Amino acid sequence: MTDSPSPRPTPAGPDARARAMDEALDWLLRLQCASAADTAAFEAWLSAAPENAEAYVEAEAVWNGVPLRQAAGQIHQAQRNAPAARLRRHWKPLASAAVLLVGLFTFGNLPVRLQADHLTVVGERQRLQLDDGTKVLLNTDSAFASDVRDGQPVARLLQGEAYFQVSRAGEQALEVQAGPIRAQVRDTDFAVRYLDGQAQVRVQRGDVDLHAASDQHIRLRAGDSISVGPQGFGQPSRPDMRQDLAWVEGRLVFENCPLSEVLAEVRRYYPGWIISRNGALEQVAVTGNYRLDQPLETLRALAQITSARLHEYPALVIIN
Repeated sequence: MTDSPSPRPTPAGPDARARAMDEALDWLLRLQCASAADTAAFEAWLSAAPENAEAYVEAEAVWNGVPLRQAAGQIHQAQRNAPAARLRRHWKPLASAAVLLVGLFTFGNLPVRLQADHLTVVGERQRLQLDDGTKVLLNTDSAFASDVRDGQPVARLLQGEAYFQVSRAGEQALEVQAGPIRAQVRDTDFAVRYLDGQAQVRVQRGDVDLHAASDQHIRLRAGDSISVGPQGFGQPSRPDMRQDLAWVEGRLVFENCPLSEVLAEVRRYYPGWIISRNGALEQVAVTGNYRLDQPLETLRALAQITSARLHEYPALVIIN
């Protein structure tokens, strides 16, 4: 007696596919600030029907597709080139078009990024040279602008992370702004990270004169690091710069770091979602040295050394 063949799944009708696409778009928004309950609900929805997974993949591909990026770039360039008066007249339709075309996922904080001269998307780094000769390396998902004010060069990190190599000995200092801080620098190499209203400064070479929004002032020297928020300076520290600035060399280096912190850093370079379903696993200490341009390979290696299970979908990785 032979086994009868398993029945094939019934193809979803147009109504089911339309419903799945609407729900997939909702999930793309909801997962940006997902709670544990959200991620559990998303997994349940993903596996509830074949058309759900297909719709999610299609929706994510549309949001991150080349046509949307090109349209967003054209909007950004039009904003930079338009006279102020004309821009004000067309601001509302321009902003509406940008939101419709780009959403929250292609360019993140749109008002901030419309001020930028240079942008990097998730996983991208970009090398710049300012008019005064300063070399800048922009890290993933960053927005940056520069100009000259009263003869002084000014660099503004609007979002993300940047590494500066400044050689202006004896000349007027370069001013670097990032959220709550202003740095006056001449002959120095240092990094600034500005995310979620908090700035972090790490000095690799030379000195940095740092001013906070609360009129505080501190001088940092080579090897120093400090966090700065709306309330002013935190306590200076002297971290392992080889680890903290490994991204400049294209690496991610961790030493006895909880997996939760490691995943938080890898998320900055992965153009999708990384969801962890195991709270106990997140406390496992991890040591490793990985390429930041291969976040998926990093996740596979982390799963192997922590005995975790990895479920891979297009633009989505779930860790159990």
